Amino acid sequence: MLLPPKLMSDVAVALDGDVATHRVAVVATDVDPLDFVRSAAPFFGSARFLATPDGVTIGSVGVSWRLAASGVRRFGALEAGWAGLPPLPDGARLLLGFSFSPDGPHGTEWAEFPSAEVVLPSAAVIADAPGTRLVVAVPPGADTGGIIATLRDLAEPGRPRPPGLGDHSVRSIPPGGEWCAAVGEAVQAIRQGSLTKVVLARSVLVGTEMTIDPFETVAHLGERNPQCHLYGWQIGDDALIGATPELLVGRRGDRVRANPLAGSAQRGEGDEEDRAVGEALMSSSKDREEHLLVVDDIAECLRPLTTELSVPENPSLRRIATVQHLSTEIAGTLANGVSLFELVRTLHPTPAVGGTPRTESMAFIEKAETIDRGWYSGGIGWLSPAGDGDVVIALRCGLVNGRSARLYAGNGIVADSDPEDELVETRWKFLPMLNLLTVT
Repeated sequence: MLLPPKLMSDVAVALDGDVATHRVAVVATDVDPLDFVRSAAPFFGSARFLATPDGVTIGSVGVSWRLAASGVRRFGALEAGWAGLPPLPDGARLLLGFSFSPDGPHGTEWAEFPSAEVVLPSAAVIADAPGTRLVVAVPPGADTGGIIATLRDLAEPGRPRPPGLGDHSVRSIPPGGEWCAAVGEAVQAIRQGSLTKVVLARSVLVGTEMTIDPFETVAHLGERNPQCHLYGWQIGDDALIGATPELLVGRRGDRVRANPLAGSAQRGEGDEEDRAVGEALMSSSKDREEHLLVVDDIAECLRPLTTELSVPENPSLRRIATVQHLSTEIAGTLANGVSLFELVRTLHPTPAVGGTPRTESMAFIEKAETIDRGWYSGGIGWLSPAGDGDVVIALRCGLVNGRSARLYAGNGIVADSDPEDELVETRWKFLPMLNLLTVT
């Protein structure tokens, strides 16, 4: 069994209380959060996973409490609903997810995903600095017997099966030529002065002969992309999974941090070529301009919310499995009362996923893109009862369902962008997911 009998007995005792209230048990364990999700996800209607490079890992299943919202005021509505929850133990965590567009998603492939939601899971294994623990939450009036029995019977999941999925097909949506034409229109609009930068996305549809297990795929992504934030958000038969390099915003007490990435190049073959590619990226005026637009926008958004803000003058180089990025780590001290929800509302969408000016770039995206981004380039994160948390940008991802996966990638377009070069760059960004799904 995955969860020892003594552990489940302790959970049952902790949940034995007033049935009219939300009951939450927090019990220490040594179970791996991803193993927990891989084992438990088939028995619940939903499952969520998030792991950050700095050591926070959350694997959760089911829904004990949930609030969804849409529209331009969605983050304010979520904050108001979250604040109305009864007090939760310090060890509990909520999960937050949202789409790129405030009134999306609209595509049928995203039918199960709301515009934004906050969830208190039915059960979660959480590993962070205080330790690893199992958290079980039961809503008012609910019986504890069912969830206790389900968790007690969970089996060890074993090692993830090899990623090879046999024969496959790959189709670009839209076709590469159509996407390049849209990039050309964006470059023309920028040169005419109506935009400064805009991000255009495209997708590829992968079909396989075997069912794609979302959290086994997440496990393989983690092995290959240890520098990234891993995530999976499953609702019914659909799951958004990925390994993103980019933190939108993090909050710890009165401290805030953001890590914008913009300006990209492929990894080189061997150390010498890799260094040369990185040096070329660092000296590229086109990529430095694109990066500075993002950094300046984030800093401008954060300054009214902070009493001090540190913004490095020059970017550093961030290397992940298939791509190198220009990276700037921004940190500051928050003014009193600034919440994680307010930070997300103020920053999203950054020019790294939308463009600048914000209103004009979003209008151009709506006109030019022929795909529904859904939660791609939206956000996924965690939230503590004290209001701390991290939200990452949902990049390098795919929406999987059965034997198919729809992968997403996008590029920032500026005045010097070349459409064919931009198409090639999106191919690098597809590789973390595509390499796993197309192994033969």
